[in-house]
Amino acid sequence: MEFTDNHRNALDDILRWRRDVRHFKPDPVDDAVLDRLRLRMDLAPSVGNARPWRILKVESARIRAQIVENFEACNAEAARHYDGEAQSTYLALKLAGLREAPVHLAVFTEQEVSEGRGLGRQTMPETLVYSTVMAIHTLWLAARAEQIGIGWVSILDPVAVAATLEVPPSWSFTAYLCLGHAETKTETPLLHERGWQRNISSEWRIV
Repeated sequence: MEFTDNHRNALDDILRWRRDVRHFKPDPVDDAVLDRLRLRMDLAPSVGNARPWRILKVESARIRAQIVENFEACNAEAARHYDGEAQSTYLALKLAGLREAPVHLAVFTEQEVSEGRGLGRQTMPETLVYSTVMAIHTLWLAARAEQIGIGWVSILDPVAVAATLEVPPSWSFTAYLCLGHAETKTETPLLHERGWQRNISSEWRIV
């Protein structure tokens, strides 16, 4: 396969427009789109080809309500770590689209996966979680190419999430994702717009 400038430019566009979306339209996501995203997520690399990610599509209104309660409690606790203007700014941020997003995905990592037979993770078992994160990133880029936005909700108690979803003890909570059509189209991250944090450049250091 020979990639062209068109491929590289398209990838640049997808990477630049991959935003953490918190404002969603209520429009449903077509099942055919979700099927394509699932298949593309399976193309992600993983340590030893273990493919340890386990995905739950959360449709139950009862479970979603418990996740919202979990987030609100954790978010209130997180706000207490800031003072004065920083706390006010934090509380004004919209940090999750849990109520609006039409699709919720709870992502776990199977820590006792037999696939891969342990290859590549004897000294670094955390590479199982890294593999799941790679799969999430693959999903994120694929979703953007389908005009679908993703928001990663990390302000959650992972033990409570696992209990709410009644997952096996060997599953560790990795991410809770909201998917849907973005309410607005922008390549500027929300945290840039609200003055919380801008990108900083990184360097490859010579050693």
